[in-house]
Amino acid sequence: MQELYGLPVFDFPDAGTKAELPAPSSVAWRVSVEAYDSEVEWEQEFARFTETVDTTEVRALIVGAWSDVYDSGPDEVIKAIVAARDRLPALRALFVGDIDSMQCEISWINQGLVTPLLDAFPALLEFGVRGGQHLEFPAVRHERLRSLTMETGGLDAEIVRNVGASDLPSLEKLDLWLGTSWYGATTSVADLASLLAGSRLPRLRHLALHNSDIQDEIAIALAGAPVVAGLETLDLSMGTLGDEGAEALLGGQPLTHLKKLDLHHNFLSEAMRERILATLGTAGVEIDLSETEDADIDDDGTESRYTAVAE
Repeated sequence: MQELYGLPVFDFPDAGTKAELPAPSSVAWRVSVEAYDSEVEWEQEFARFTETVDTTEVRALIVGAWSDVYDSGPDEVIKAIVAARDRLPALRALFVGDIDSMQCEISWINQGLVTPLLDAFPALLEFGVRGGQHLEFPAVRHERLRSLTMETGGLDAEIVRNVGASDLPSLEKLDLWLGTSWYGATTSVADLASLLAGSRLPRLRHLALHNSDIQDEIAIALAGAPVVAGLETLDLSMGTLGDEGAEALLGGQPLTHLKKLDLHHNFLSEAMRERILATLGTAGVEIDLSETEDADIDDDGTESRYTAVAE
């Protein structure tokens, strides 16, 4: 992660490291420890952060690796942040699990119940998590949240339904990496019904339902989904989108009101890509058709497609 809340990421330095610290409000602070065999727990490092930095001015906080990320979730991390809520009155953006693949593959990142963070910070505008294993997100109400991101290699259908059942009247951006069934994805189009209806998300302008192994089915459902009419950007990238899904999009409701249609990492034929550009590109829609792939052919002659992010 390079930025959060429009702020560049700055890694809070290790103890004993001499470094000039930036103004507290000028960066997104990432607090991390070694993912393996760390002699310091994340909560201890966070306590040092709150003692070193004027946290009353901190606007964005990123939780990097905690110790033993393969074996434990961030329950104690979350408790520490919640306990410090009075010391973080300016916090507007929070991301839990900015852990790269060298530290822990995305589908092996343990998560947990993350909604206490939303309850503790009613002024939060942006919230995100990486990792879907053991992730819990019961339906919530949050008056001010504008952006919600869940990056996973496999997202459980209950999470998707609970997001759809949440009251998020200010939400403008929803970004769900749905993933593949090999790594825990259980979402069907039916589980997306509340999100596709759009009635609970009156201010939604940017919708990403991507990195999915049912990308064609999602595209077919979106072709007639009410939520699309209010969008500025629609993102169906990183998944297994093929000509069937693209055909449905072109034959469904008008998409010329979109500012951007992101279809990168796709399995579209050259003829279909040309149709999309001729139909929407000439109407002023910015279209990303990069990273076109050819489907693998299995021994039985059937096509095999894959998501951009899995394990």
